[in-house]
Amino acid sequence: MRIDRAKFAAELTKQDMTQKRLAELSGVSRTTINYIKGGKSCSDEVGRKLADALGVEVTDLV
Repeated sequence: MRIDRAKFAAELTKQDMTQKRLAELSGVSRTTINYIKGGKSCSDEVGRKLADALGVEVTDLV
C-alpha cells in the first residue's frame, strides 16, 4: 500500500501529532513512519494501524 505523503503529513499536522506520538499509539516504529512520510510504501497492516491511530479511514490516506 502506498500512503499519500501529502495527505499523511496534513493529517499529522491537523491533529497536532508528532511522529513519535503516532508511533506510540500505532505500534509502528518511528523509522517506518518516517519512510512512509518520505513516500515509501507499506504493508496493508501498517496502513491500517496508522489510520486507526489517527482515527481516520485508510482510504483517507491513500
